Amino acid sequence: MKQIIEQVIQYCKPVLNDFDCYRKTIPLEIALGAAGLLTIVLILVQIIRVVQKRKKAVGKELDFRPIDAEEDSGIAFEERYIEPEEVAGQEFVTVKEAKIPEPEKKLFQEPDKKIVEEPEPEGFFSRLKSGLSKTRNTFTTGLDRIFSGSKKMDDDLLEEIEELLITSDVGVQTTMSLMEKIGENTSDISDADSLKQKLRAEILSVIQKGQTRKGKKTLTRPEVIMVVGVNGVGKTTTIGKLSARFKEQGKKVLIVAADTFRAAAGEQLAIWAERSGAQIVRHRDGADPASVAYDGVEAAIARGIDVVLVDTAGRLHTKVNLMEELKKIRRTIAKKLPDAPHEILMVLDATTGQNALAQAKLFHDAIGLTSIALTKLDGTAKGGIVISICDALNIPLDYIGVGEKIDDLQEFQPEQFVEALF
Repeated sequence: MKQIIEQVIQYCKPVLNDFDCYRKTIPLEIALGAAGLLTIVLILVQIIRVVQKRKKAVGKELDFRPIDAEEDSGIAFEERYIEPEEVAGQEFVTVKEAKIPEPEKKLFQEPDKKIVEEPEPEGFFSRLKSGLSKTRNTFTTGLDRIFSGSKKMDDDLLEEIEELLITSDVGVQTTMSLMEKIGENTSDISDADSLKQKLRAEILSVIQKGQTRKGKKTLTRPEVIMVVGVNGVGKTTTIGKLSARFKEQGKKVLIVAADTFRAAAGEQLAIWAERSGAQIVRHRDGADPASVAYDGVEAAIARGIDVVLVDTAGRLHTKVNLMEELKKIRRTIAKKLPDAPHEILMVLDATTGQNALAQAKLFHDAIGLTSIALTKLDGTAKGGIVISICDALNIPLDYIGVGEKIDDLQEFQPEQFVEALF
């Protein structure tokens, strides 16, 4: 401290000698404040120096651990004698080696019950019912609302039912046909439940009528299925799921990647082929789709394939030149295998509603559809499109999809669908 005060006096000596001069030019308060601030700075500098010296001194000291510390460490020590070697000038001592305790071993470890007790996968009907929840809620809730209170069956009530069917995407013509049959006998309809039973019976009748397949299913081997549709409806995914279904039936499947226009279409099909255990024939991007289809059928005959799934590029139903390309693919396949393709399956997106119906009509007029697969039925409140398709197109609805899993594409069962709808 004495040293600090001496340094302050030394720094301030010139100021004190010329105090009279500074007193005339600088106020006394400012001069004393400056002197005090300088004193504080010098004190801090000296403190920092002392601290740094102490740190250096401590760093040079050795830090030995006391032997008694082993009692608190939780690690057991054992003494081991190190055999001395004959080296001159060395001393040998007994050292202590740390021995970490081994964990207790169990002969049998019980499995985690959470891992073993997995829930059983729900059936397709449960997934179908869940997928149709939006349509069912709109439909059945609407019927309950119409019959709320003490309403009687009259023209106004029939008009409300008609409007509900149309908004559920049943379609105008199909709705008019259903309402005509319901209006023939309204005496036995007194509440929402009786109306549901009546609608259930009429809708099932319409769907079953539309499922009548013309001709017999081919027994030719291989069976060639040509898959068509507009962009983004899920053709490639549907082909992958169909491949998995046929493989489960013990059939040899070949996928033909005739969609050479869309980027990465071949790669996507190759992944599905690997997942489902199918073979694949593909050409470079931009190749002639008809040539790819021809080579695919030729390879299928040589390899003894049971089912051939031909993928085609998505196209708008209004593009005449692209529809002509589909006709060319069909003719080319028939050159290699008469009566092929045996099935022309169109994939429709349920979320597009009545637009899907217009697409199917134009495709049918161009190349003659034999069956339909309806995808994304779980993502729409317009499940009534199923009824409209079966009634207006008179083309069998073979498959419906209610999810993204590989087994979420199943054969369409009219009774099952109507049960899930109500």
